[in-house]
Amino acid sequence: MGTNDTDPDGGFDVGPDDGDDGNGEPALEFYGGRGMSAFPLAFFIVWAILQTALWRIADTTGLTVGMLIGLIVGMFFVKGSWTGYANTIFEGMTQPVAVTAVVAWMWAGMFAETMQTGGFVDGLVWLADAVGVGAVMFPALSFVLAALLATGIGTGYGTVIAFVVLFFPAGVLLGANPVIMFAAILSGAIFGDNLAPVSDTTIVSAVTQDSDIGGVVATRFKYALIAAVIAFPAYIVASSMMPGLGIEGDAREIFLEAADPVGLIHLLSMGIVIGAAVSGRHIVEAISWGIVAAVAFNLAFGLAAIQDILVFRAPADGPLAEPLSFLPFLEVLEPGSDAVGVGGSLLEGIAGFFELAILILFIIAGAQIMIRGGAFDAILSFTFDRLATNVRNAELTMVGSSAFINAIITINTAAEIAIGPYISKLGERFNINGYRRANILDANTAALGYIFPWSGGVLVGFEAMQGLPDEYGWFEQGMIVNPVEVVPFVFQGWLLVAVFVVAAITGFGREYVIDRESDEVARI
Repeated sequence: MGTNDTDPDGGFDVGPDDGDDGNGEPALEFYGGRGMSAFPLAFFIVWAILQTALWRIADTTGLTVGMLIGLIVGMFFVKGSWTGYANTIFEGMTQPVAVTAVVAWMWAGMFAETMQTGGFVDGLVWLADAVGVGAVMFPALSFVLAALLATGIGTGYGTVIAFVVLFFPAGVLLGANPVIMFAAILSGAIFGDNLAPVSDTTIVSAVTQDSDIGGVVATRFKYALIAAVIAFPAYIVASSMMPGLGIEGDAREIFLEAADPVGLIHLLSMGIVIGAAVSGRHIVEAISWGIVAAVAFNLAFGLAAIQDILVFRAPADGPLAEPLSFLPFLEVLEPGSDAVGVGGSLLEGIAGFFELAILILFIIAGAQIMIRGGAFDAILSFTFDRLATNVRNAELTMVGSSAFINAIITINTAAEIAIGPYISKLGERFNINGYRRANILDANTAALGYIFPWSGGVLVGFEAMQGLPDEYGWFEQGMIVNPVEVVPFVFQGWLLVAVFVVAAITGFGREYVIDRESDEVARI
């Protein structure tokens, strides 16, 4: 996901009996049985499909309303007092996994916006033009670079934000197809989220399967690499077959003329974040160092003024406005001006994610209702009892059930924490090694969290994309990619799922408990 250092026991810690009241009964009872507890999320998914797929309305606010209506209508199916239902909504919204994700997005947004203010995109365009990287190769190159960044810093969501703000407009301007560009960025985030030792999905997959993180990453590499080796040329082929927007005339010429290699100094800013994350620093700390470096580079190299980073616009009649007008971050406005407020890259970097943060909190609340109402437990119990009849079927069931839950709980770490205990229980039944279980679990979690139009990884990129018309005069509203259009082209995600389906059928990479012992589990 977009964070690391998540406490696996801090939220969505759902074992076989955690959804009940201690007596085998669901904590919430619904008219129509346990299945009705899935109504809020099911309603939201139908709403999201109608809005994004059938009506092609890519609007985060509309999705938020859909989830909210689902929660409200779901309340009418509750038996007895509605207080428990209402409390479950707040229980879900206060899960550490949700709050941690929101915080990480804010930090990543500030970081990306500050680098963009310092001309990082200008530097990328200059570099691509100088070395001859054209429209066909740019998406594939973006895939590789996004994969490296996500692997280093452990935040797929943060990588999506940074690359949509910084690489996406550069690729579109160079002639790459916008849909392929967005898909390539999502694929790179999947690779890193799946493989990074500091990724929260890696940590949770290891801990829930009682395995050490180092061993999990070492055994996981071959699966991620197989998918990536196929995905890289696939993006070259797709980019060559799907033309870009063909931006011509003044917009392209002006942008190319403004391209400046000095903006590439922010490669160091990204390197600082990667280095800090790899060295074991918390992702918020790592990105904070990146923000500090980006601000320092902007000021030292004259890439941006302090007012571009943070500015207070005060009315002339404000107390101490005039006396303190010498401050570089204070702008005193003429009487009657309606521009009063706070601005700059730090504020703009977080402002675009407030709506998405609310949506994600509501989705987590819906997932918690499904868990407490027993639908989650009923679905998985049926799946495990009826389908997992041998080792191969058990692994196929693990792939399918984890994929199903990730399609419902679209915040990947939340889905992983919810399904983890069931994967462990099923795997232990057939003596499947913890490394293998962790890899199956995390592959679906990393992949599907960046594919569906209503998934967190796609929504966070779409949200960042909506701010591009304000950033670049040449970027028009019609250039924004509808989330449903990108689904078939997230090659790394689909291939990663396919790799584990094939592995389950053929036994490729399968290990049993007796084949290898885990080191002491690393508790984060």
